[in-house]
Amino acid sequence: MLKIGQYNTLAVTRLVDFGAYLDGGNGVEILLPAKYISEPPSVGDELEVFVYTDSEDRLIATTETPFVQVGEFAFLEVVSVSHVGAFLDWGLLKDLLVPFREQKTRMVTGRRYPVYVYLDDASKRVAASAKVEKFLGNVMPRYNHGDKVKALVYKSTPLGWACAVDNLHHGMIYANEIYTTLAVGDTIDAYVKNQRADGKLDLSLSGAVRDRISALAGRITDSLRAAGGRLDVGDKSSPEYISSLFGCSKKDFKKAVGLLLKESRIDKNTDRLTLLPSEMAEV
Repeated sequence: MLKIGQYNTLAVTRLVDFGAYLDGGNGVEILLPAKYISEPPSVGDELEVFVYTDSEDRLIATTETPFVQVGEFAFLEVVSVSHVGAFLDWGLLKDLLVPFREQKTRMVTGRRYPVYVYLDDASKRVAASAKVEKFLGNVMPRYNHGDKVKALVYKSTPLGWACAVDNLHHGMIYANEIYTTLAVGDTIDAYVKNQRADGKLDLSLSGAVRDRISALAGRITDSLRAAGGRLDVGDKSSPEYISSLFGCSKKDFKKAVGLLLKESRIDKNTDRLTLLPSEMAEV
């Protein structure tokens, strides 16, 4: 079945001076213009193409790669605004329309917005919506604790950063658990901390605890070596100071210090860490 606004593998039905016609099924032929053909195909060859509609609403194929396809979220720039809506650059010759009814506020040329790309059932045109929340949470997630997901940050809230997870689900990364810089439009790897009863996901930027603590222990020893073997940081240090040094929570810091103590790599008191001489020799 032909998928408009997505990639399709279609067979060549005939060749013409201005391109090749592809079999769209049910007697429908779709033009692949000559400018998108690098090597002349033969009738019967199968080509992977992206299918959408041109300015006259005819089905058209391209070998160009769009930034996003139907069923996905993206962060795109407005290139123009007209009486029907805003048009976004999505990497193809024909810009992507966001109708006025699908805008939260009137979009402005030159600005970038998080959007969801969909196929309009009536017109069979590919379009986009800035009302991203209505396209999330319609399928109950099935994740385990610690599962890795792909998340697009689409909104900053007082609680933290709202995300579209795997193009399907609501996700939240809480502000008090972030030790790096995030911005709307970032596509990141995240990890499932908790799946709530309403289907929304609590996310973390860190993976499995053991791997996270081991990596942090490595950063601490590297910092100690760079500082000559001693840092004035310890149990009495503020969470803010610890975060500024190592980009982690105080809880994770204490776990990593405990690991280094267990491995006899450091010595510590309440306000100082000291790298043991055997560790300094690794420099």
